[in-house]
Amino acid sequence: MTVTRHAQIDWDEQGNPHSREFCDVYFSTESGLAETRHVFLVQNDLANRFTALPEHGRLVIGETGFGTGLNFLCAWQLFEECATASARLHFVSVEKFPLSLVDLQRSLALWPELAAFAEQLLAQYVAVHEGFQRFVFDGGRVTLTLLIGDALEMLPQLDGQIDAWFLDGFAPAKNPEMWTPQLFAELARLAAPDSTIGTFTSTGWVRRALNAAGFKMKRVPGIGHKWEVLRGVFVGWPEEAPAIPAAKPWFARPAKYAGQRKALVIGAGMAGCTTAASLAARGWQVSLLERHAEVAQEASGMPQGVLYLKLSAHGTALSQLILSGFGYTRRALERLQRGIDWDGCGVLQLAFNGKEAQRQAQLAEAFDPELLQLVDKSEAEARSGITLTSGGLFFPEGGWVHPPALCRAHAAHANIELHLHREVVELRRNGDQWQAWDGDKLLATAPVVILAGAADIKRFPASADLPLKRIRGQITRLPQTEASQTLRTVVCAEGYVAPPRLGEHTLGASFDFKNDDLSITTADHLGNLHYMQEISDDLLERLGAPSLAPEDLQGRAAFRCTSPDYLPIVGPLADKEAFTQTYAALSKDARQVPDAPCPWLEGLYINSGHGSRGLITAPLCAELLAAWLTDEPLPLPRSVAEACHPNRFMLRELIRGN
Repeated sequence: MTVTRHAQIDWDEQGNPHSREFCDVYFSTESGLAETRHVFLVQNDLANRFTALPEHGRLVIGETGFGTGLNFLCAWQLFEECATASARLHFVSVEKFPLSLVDLQRSLALWPELAAFAEQLLAQYVAVHEGFQRFVFDGGRVTLTLLIGDALEMLPQLDGQIDAWFLDGFAPAKNPEMWTPQLFAELARLAAPDSTIGTFTSTGWVRRALNAAGFKMKRVPGIGHKWEVLRGVFVGWPEEAPAIPAAKPWFARPAKYAGQRKALVIGAGMAGCTTAASLAARGWQVSLLERHAEVAQEASGMPQGVLYLKLSAHGTALSQLILSGFGYTRRALERLQRGIDWDGCGVLQLAFNGKEAQRQAQLAEAFDPELLQLVDKSEAEARSGITLTSGGLFFPEGGWVHPPALCRAHAAHANIELHLHREVVELRRNGDQWQAWDGDKLLATAPVVILAGAADIKRFPASADLPLKRIRGQITRLPQTEASQTLRTVVCAEGYVAPPRLGEHTLGASFDFKNDDLSITTADHLGNLHYMQEISDDLLERLGAPSLAPEDLQGRAAFRCTSPDYLPIVGPLADKEAFTQTYAALSKDARQVPDAPCPWLEGLYINSGHGSRGLITAPLCAELLAAWLTDEPLPLPRSVAEACHPNRFMLRELIRGN
């Protein structure tokens, strides 16, 4: 892992930002807006292309060097002016040194004509850390995927096709790493047929290198002090270059879906509600089926969930997913009511033993201090407001969430029809439609169905073999006292305790792999109190817990749902019997890649297995699933999407000869 650093900015006498790192300007100090529009919007013919987008059409722009976001905001403004109401803009940009919020505010204040768009970006500019970071604007009409890191490390992880490239970045002489044949090859790999490109430089070697990569470039008149700039079109991958490696067929995208934009989502917990919302934002009509009387009645129904990041210093797939998912969820919370639906009060993870202290020290070296900070015992106590057993790691952007509020907010989209008291017992495929049945009662039909009902998806034959496991968890609710209100942050050790919400603290949570009974138990209440004692005897006393009788303790139990590798299960699913036959050769030689398309169960998708991390992983995985379905750039690195793919378990069984 590399620690993300903010851009180091100097400001000239006119208030314009300059990069200290590259000794260069972010935009022309004389004609920044005009130059951006001429170089990137005009040379990519975006006004005409936006105007020509059909109903539910989409254009994907890629950019090297997000900088102050000026190019993005100008493209968004033009899209707003030209495109039909149902069209969508997807903007993907890479940035090694993102600006701090303060510097971004100061930079964008220079362009009052973009204020309506800049304000929306600034309102969501939180938790912008390393990796893939997704932003959603205007109800999903505009999507921004920021790739935070080195361009030559980030772009090879991107899975998607770019319709128009903004080749930006500091001048070639100042930042040569952004103008290499290797980078241009990545632009070509990601380019859609007839993709266009614009760049402010007209340097001969840049033009020749882009031509060699498969773009047909030409010099055109510039603007302001730029005599000439470059524009081009992608004409094809060079014949002499090595072929682009194809995705393995069991992880390749299914054929592009071109049917009716209608889906069934089964299960209205966090995974189901967010999946329905991601599709609804793309113009799909979604039937959301829930067996209970309201959304979020099972694991997503806890009064307070914690935005807790259990990371690895080694950049594992799970750690990358958590870091990207945390940012996505954290930005979504800004639209909810703080103090009732959520609170960004910070999360303190105590170093409760030597092994945990060692792990935390490694994390502090690997990650941005804006994400996590090592604090000693006295600082931990100052931040939390209570006496503690140790110091630990503090996550300043973390906090607690009332999960039902987040579920309800997602399920409220106008394109979602919520059907309560609908228990889907059977799925049938009838022609090109999936049918949801309860006995002899047909509940709903659609060409696409998404199974989001945690471990209950095993009731359907197609998904019965997915290795999902239920884990019972019980929380304890304690009334706040005058003395307990000093608790200012969530504090975690082996359990957790949260500051009060509506007069109650939440303590948790038990982990029981063997108990299928959701009846509240005194033993688990006492276990949660023991967890809190390990955190703080002081808080235990402040809550008056020692004087509470066991029968006075209130709580809630539910089943988490997890997979053997602790990664969620997200994406399209294959027919297991046909999969085993199609790729039987793998059982003899795992290195083979049979040239046979995957036998997909057409229109069947999964979003499940989020365990205790659903607040962080489920919403972004909903975007991942929507990207699979609508053939968009994935919101996560390709390797992470493959690590979460439902087919991984069939593949492992085949290779191991099970």
